[in-house]
Amino acid sequence: MAKVIEGLYYSESHEYVRIEGEYGYIGISDYAQHALGNVVYVDMPEVDDEVVAGEEFGAVESVKAASDLIAPVSGTVVEVNEALEDQPELINQDPYENWIIKVELSDKEELDNLMAASDYEDFCNK
Repeated sequence: MAKVIEGLYYSESHEYVRIEGEYGYIGISDYAQHALGNVVYVDMPEVDDEVVAGEEFGAVESVKAASDLIAPVSGTVVEVNEALEDQPELINQDPYENWIIKVELSDKEELDNLMAASDYEDFCNK
């Protein structure tokens, strides 16, 4: 059973966002990393890039497949998780600790379009 964490917001494409003030930490869910298998590469945007909710901002590649990363919220990239450049497998170890990008949110109301933990759990179990 994939781990789902209370207090995060989840998208149907299996990204999560953790909100801290005006910032959102975006990564992939435990369900997604299980489905992908061993992650071997993470393609991330640059700092100062704009991401748009519902649009691709990068990709995660595993030994099985490559999967586009879809932004759950819009904003400006203020940080990328550089540890993933050398150790993409950190996503498999703990996808919630090892976020992919940190964005300054441009519209907090977009969070209303995402699922809470219990809804996401139901979604994954369908």
